[in-house]
Amino acid sequence: MKRRTVKKKERKLRIMPLGGMGEIGKNMFVFEYEDEILLVDGGLAFPDADMLGVDILVPKIDYVVENAHKIKGWVLTHGHEDHIGGIPYMIRLLPKIKMYGAKLTLGLLRGKFEEFKLTENDVDLHEITPDDRIKVSKYFTVDFFRMTHSIPDNSGLVIHTPIGRVVHSGDFKLDYHPADGKTSHLHKLAQAGE
Repeated sequence: MKRRTVKKKERKLRIMPLGGMGEIGKNMFVFEYEDEILLVDGGLAFPDADMLGVDILVPKIDYVVENAHKIKGWVLTHGHEDHIGGIPYMIRLLPKIKMYGAKLTLGLLRGKFEEFKLTENDVDLHEITPDDRIKVSKYFTVDFFRMTHSIPDNSGLVIHTPIGRVVHSGDFKLDYHPADGKTSHLHKLAQAGE
């Protein structure tokens, strides 16, 4: 009698860039593990000169909309248009989601929501600091760390998952003398690799 071996279900972390890879703008990532999704950023891009009649470009979020029931949180790295500018367009297609971002980032996003006639009832905003750790869900925990950039309140992320850590630096510039005196948390970035 031949014995059958049953293969264990392989545990996979899926990382899907919906924009921002090989292009400038539309920065958005989907992190998916089993029945959970974590979103990072939601930017827009401006069209090329040959795209007549097109005002802005946003990430194609069909997969996100189809799997909206899996979304556990939306983390924002900073307040530039290419990272948050598409959110008011996309949020109408999704259920109310917990969104995490620094004070300035959320302030800029609130301004966009007012412009689009969205209210606090449409979103669930949570302010973080670069020292925060948030347990987004069963499978996703996020550590924030400060990275200097051309805008204050810029954060990098260490995303903890059941199969390991993912470092998402976001945009940054290494500036040892920033105008606000707040340098990058390079020690946290180094610790993430240990």
